[in-house]
Amino acid sequence: EIGDLAVWSLSTAKPGNGVEQLRDDDVNTYWQSDGPQPHLVNIQFHRKMVIHHIRVYTDFKLDESYTPAKISIRSGTTFHDLQEIHVQELHEPSGWHTILPTIEQAAGGGEGGGGPLRTHFIQVAVLANHQNGRDTHIRQIKIYTPRRLMGRHMDLPHFSS
Repeated sequence: EIGDLAVWSLSTAKPGNGVEQLRDDDVNTYWQSDGPQPHLVNIQFHRKMVIHHIRVYTDFKLDESYTPAKISIRSGTTFHDLQEIHVQELHEPSGWHTILPTIEQAAGGGEGGGGPLRTHFIQVAVLANHQNGRDTHIRQIKIYTPRRLMGRHMDLPHFSS
């Protein structure tokens, strides 16, 4: 999980329900937005990172109308050049949901063979909630790199036996 290597920000948050709760590894806490949709989670890395998948934890049974129903993943270098690369519909989700943005999706179906996404900036946008809810609850978000690349961001030497 490489989320700790990023700077996280939110479009809005209720006091006591912000980035800290979104990233605290506790599914009993959550980020709660406080304003009009779309609700945004911005994840900015200091250098281009390889993203294998994104995992989002939600709980429809506890959060009901606060639960996201449609999430968009956007990628780019900064806020100014973000492009939507994936949209995922969630139907009364409870637990972890994996989103797999690939190079093919990021390039609009071009070449690339569907490998991992390489980006500086990811935005998770909640476009709609269940039961037409206004604000949203997301309990956790995790960002993963492929296992074979895990140590590369630390500039560790390559070892072989």
